[in-house]
Amino acid sequence: MTVSARSAKGLAESARIGRVELRRGGRALAGSHLYEGDHLVTGWHSHDMHQIQYAVGGVVEVETASAHYMLPPQQAVWLPVGLEHQATMVPPVQVVAVMFDPQLIPYSGDRARILAVSPLLREMMLYALRWSIDRADSDEVSDAFFRTLGHLVSDALDREAPLSLPTSDDPVVAAAMAYTKAHLDSVTAEEVSRAVAVSERTLRRQFQLKLGLSWRTYLLHARMLRAMALLASPGQSVQKTATAVGFDSLGSFSRAFAQFCGESPSSYRRRVSEGAPLTSTA
Repeated sequence: MTVSARSAKGLAESARIGRVELRRGGRALAGSHLYEGDHLVTGWHSHDMHQIQYAVGGVVEVETASAHYMLPPQQAVWLPVGLEHQATMVPPVQVVAVMFDPQLIPYSGDRARILAVSPLLREMMLYALRWSIDRADSDEVSDAFFRTLGHLVSDALDREAPLSLPTSDDPVVAAAMAYTKAHLDSVTAEEVSRAVAVSERTLRRQFQLKLGLSWRTYLLHARMLRAMALLASPGQSVQKTATAVGFDSLGSFSRAFAQFCGESPSSYRRRVSEGAPLTSTA
C-alpha cells in the first residue's frame, strides 16, 4: 500500500472552527464542563480562556501545530488561551475541563503541556464541576476557589510530563508518521519507506533533519504512548498490549515501558484504574 504524502496530509486535516467563546456571553472568571460519551473529534479551534482538561476515564489525544499529545487517565493537558488545537476523545471517556480567565493565571506560554494530576488537584477539579463555565456571573466563593485552583495549576506547570510526539509540515515525514502510527504492531522502516515512496536512507535522513530524532526513536515513543492508552482500557492485559505495539517479548516490552514511564506496565495499569469514573456531576 502506497500512501500519497499529499493525501495523507489532507486526510489528517479536520474542519477549522476558529475561536470558541467558552462563556457563551456569561461573565464568570472561571468555570468547568464535563464531557462524557461517544468518540469525538473536535476540529481545529482555540479558546478565549486558559483551559485544563483532566481525563477521568478513557483517553484523549490533543494535536497542535508542533506536537501530538497523549492524555491517559490521571493526566491533564494545559491549553493556553489562543492556542489552536484539535482533540480526539476515545470512549468510554469522561473529561473534566476547567477554564480560567487569563487574569487568574497570568501564563505567557504558547504551547500545550501534559501534567501529572496530584490527588489534591484531582479533587479540586472534580469539585469545580459545581460551577459551569457558562453561568451568568461569578461570585466571591467561586472566585476564591478558582484562584486557589489556579495557583495549584501554575505550580503543576513546572512539572511537565513528556507525553507527546512531534508533528511536521513536511509531507513525506507527515505521511511516514501517519503510516507508522497505524501499523505499530509490525511496522519496519522498509515498509514505511515503500509506503511513502522514498528510499529508507531518505526516510531516516528526513526524520533526523525535520524532527531532530531518528525514525526508530519516533517509533518507540509512539509505541509507548499507545501502550499507555491501551493499558488504561478495562480488561486490557500487559501481554496483549505488548503484542499490539509490536513487542514479541514481554520482558523487552516491560523494560522499555519502565524506562519510558518510570514504572512497570502492571504498576501503571493498577494506578490508572484507581481513578474511578464519576457517578454524578453534582
